[in-house]
Amino acid sequence: MAATPETVHWRGVHHLALVTADMDATVRFWHGVLDARLVTTLAIPDAFKHYFFEVAPGNTVAFFEYTDQEIDSFAKPAGVPYAKAAQFDHLSLHLPDEDALIRMRDRLKEHGCEVTDVIDHGFLRSIYFSDPNGIALEASWWTVDPTGRPVDYSDERLFADPDPVPAVRELRDNGRLDHTVSTRLVDGIIEDLRREGITLEP
Repeated sequence: MAATPETVHWRGVHHLALVTADMDATVRFWHGVLDARLVTTLAIPDAFKHYFFEVAPGNTVAFFEYTDQEIDSFAKPAGVPYAKAAQFDHLSLHLPDEDALIRMRDRLKEHGCEVTDVIDHGFLRSIYFSDPNGIALEASWWTVDPTGRPVDYSDERLFADPDPVPAVRELRDNGRLDHTVSTRLVDGIIEDLRREGITLEP
């Protein structure tokens, strides 16, 4: 099945849900150091806390802290393979310009947080650091912003892979995908829905 023609009106990331073993330290870092306002909290007694931090209007990063649950934590640098992080590498937060990037780097240093110098990736510039949970973080700004405008798949500044996957070749050559892929819910979600009396269409 090819991609559907209707446009999806994305407004950013509603929330990215991560896990912490120490919500207090997480609030102190995300709200206090990164200035990502704590905007809402919820809790299920004896189960979990779930707190949301605003990184842009309508866009949040959220954390779960599970009650009486040992968390097998790890820390890894961004862009380095690690077996425990099979589906997640790092989170990059968007800043408007170089001045904001330098100010964030300086703010992190003022709070005693380790942070890299500015790294120039060509179409974006970044700094790298971690949160108290060991989650690899990046702050970036687009030097060549590819968003909010028509895409030119022949622009080698932005599409530099000399051997792109077939889907990218289809987009470049035809302006559309020849087919999409299907996905399935994990069993636990289906079981929860059934308990609520909800069935899924095959």
